[in-house]
Amino acid sequence: MDQQSQKAHILIFPLPIQGPVNSMLKLAELILIASQGQIQVTFLTTIHTHTRLNLHAKAATRFSGYPSFSFVTFPDGLPEDHPRGGDKFMEMLNAVEGVSQPLLRDMMLNNNSSHKNDDYPITCLISDGLFHFAVDLGKENGIPVIYFETMSLSCLWVYLCLPKFIEAGEVPFQENEGMEAILTLPGIRGLLRRCDLPDFCRANNSSSETMIQRIIELEKQYNRASALIFNTFEDLEAPLLSYIRAHHPYNMYVIGPLHLHLKEKLLELEATKATPPPSTYCSNSIWREDNSCIEWLNRHPRRSVIYCSFGSQVTLSKEQLIEFWHGLVNSGFRFLWVKRPRSVIGMEDDVHNKWHEQIPDKLLKGVMKNGYVVTWAPQEEILNHPSIGGFFTHSGWNSTIESLVAGVPMICWPHYVDQLVISRYVSHFWKVGLDMKDSCDRVILENMVRDVMCKRKDEFLQNANALANLAKQSVENRGSSCRSLDMLVDEIMSFRLPV
Repeated sequence: MDQQSQKAHILIFPLPIQGPVNSMLKLAELILIASQGQIQVTFLTTIHTHTRLNLHAKAATRFSGYPSFSFVTFPDGLPEDHPRGGDKFMEMLNAVEGVSQPLLRDMMLNNNSSHKNDDYPITCLISDGLFHFAVDLGKENGIPVIYFETMSLSCLWVYLCLPKFIEAGEVPFQENEGMEAILTLPGIRGLLRRCDLPDFCRANNSSSETMIQRIIELEKQYNRASALIFNTFEDLEAPLLSYIRAHHPYNMYVIGPLHLHLKEKLLELEATKATPPPSTYCSNSIWREDNSCIEWLNRHPRRSVIYCSFGSQVTLSKEQLIEFWHGLVNSGFRFLWVKRPRSVIGMEDDVHNKWHEQIPDKLLKGVMKNGYVVTWAPQEEILNHPSIGGFFTHSGWNSTIESLVAGVPMICWPHYVDQLVISRYVSHFWKVGLDMKDSCDRVILENMVRDVMCKRKDEFLQNANALANLAKQSVENRGSSCRSLDMLVDEIMSFRLPV
């Protein structure tokens, strides 16, 4: 075996939707920089996602600056017009699992990525936590598997404790039991109510049985993995991290906030002046970003606008959209609204952006006066814009941690899965915003906007800025996330094949 065969080669396999792809591309770039190119990285994703990355994020051009990086793609088996999310999420997940399992098995068995990295056999797989079959394939072929969790650590802990909830009769629960506190959650006892648990814990959820069984398998797979990676930072979830480390054998690498960590690493590269950075920072968006909203924000005073976005997967009804817009208009504050194509059920011609024709005239005048509507937006740039004073969000983990880093208070309208847990943390643990779960009422939203933007503004900003400073410390001057990344790179390097 020649010297080249000793080089570590990781295969990164994200769930092919916006959030996981974004964060795992940032993970890939961090590993490339921290290892100084000594680790080969192959990024496996669907043709559909890769095409959109090249179109909207110029991914092929950006990553061409890393000789040790390559993309490998596969068809997901879905028609091109399939939404690949929303209420069709499970269809997408099942399709991707079906076509990717034999491909992964072949790549591991033959140590072949069908690309320029063929000279370097795969020595480690980093997989999205939802792909439970990954660790089985790794064991079959003697390849270590590291799971990357794109959800919050708090929600993962809820997942792992699910059997305790079921045994105690707390799950599944009826709607009239939603306000009862969860008493069998070690480490964060009493913080969560039943209504703060993932949506599949509710008795009236049609996917409850399927999802609960899937989650119960999670801990079994995690116990067999080599390590877990989290996009969070030590000071944000310190009590829970301490508890999990004390009671479970997981080898955990806490290396977030990933977007902030990557920016810091790119700045360090630029500061050395030895060589120019191989990449400029990018949002890794698979949607076309409408940058006209930045020009609109530039025309407004400091902390006078509330940013409203429910991410790349959440759908809402036309009635919910109208109710929210009434609340925002009635609050009197300016707002920037992201209305993704096909994100509003019951709105005809939504994909052609003809929503103006379907909004009551009086409300439409208010929206046009106080609001600005785009189909997709450069979220990180917006959250760091001086005119933004609050974030009306679905509480997805990427959105939440980006808001925390920017020091922007939140109004949370969670939709499903980890979002319901995160929104409770935002309001009652970190105390950087308000939780609007299980409600869609214009008066409630109007009052919450006024609280975040005016009445309780100083309180929320003080807490948000404190967490933002801790986040920055974690990725600067050998902070906790920097040290954890170095340890992760060392472990990946240790997987190299022996001479």
